[in-house]
Amino acid sequence: MVDPAGVLGIALVALGLVLTPGPNMIYLVSRTLAQGRSAGLVSLLGVAVGFFIYLLGSALGLTALFAVVPFLYETVKLLGAGYLLWLAWQSLRGRGSLFVAQPLAPDSPRRLFTMGLVTNLLNPKIAVLYVSLLPQFIDPTRTHVATQGLILGVVQIAIAVTVNALIVLAAGRIARWLADRPGWLRLQRWLMASVLGALAVRLLADRSRAAALA
Repeated sequence: MVDPAGVLGIALVALGLVLTPGPNMIYLVSRTLAQGRSAGLVSLLGVAVGFFIYLLGSALGLTALFAVVPFLYETVKLLGAGYLLWLAWQSLRGRGSLFVAQPLAPDSPRRLFTMGLVTNLLNPKIAVLYVSLLPQFIDPTRTHVATQGLILGVVQIAIAVTVNALIVLAAGRIARWLADRPGWLRLQRWLMASVLGALAVRLLADRSRAAALA
């Protein structure tokens, strides 16, 4: 039902985005370093709920819209590729490390969850992912377009939550390890920029779905 190439594509996009510093990572890391792993995991639960809210909205509306109005595909394709290139550039320009403890007042579990949810819902990177990037990995020649969107979205959420959970659990160790190895920060930036740039080129060069929608 789902194109394996689409699953691989969204998996690479999800991995590239989750490893590129953004509002979610900044919030999760800062809370974990300031208040401990449990606080980071509660915050991550809020982030996960935000992902599912985006996914349901996308599956119920956007995927069907692209199947009915094909010319919108090319527009979001260009916007999505441009956004990936911008993220790649931002990755190269990154300076310093997120894994530096900041003095923050402790928050209650309810506030941690709420802030994680709000941070994700207001994260432009995630909004663009569901509005512009995810629908491009749906194969319009296959049936159940909305179901394809749900499956691809679950793949993205599974990768994002798993990687973020690992970051939360290892935030303290990562902070100590990176403090003595600044070269790894540069390597990570170049690796993420390369992945995101390659995905942008792939999206621009892929004409198969555009032909199917025509």
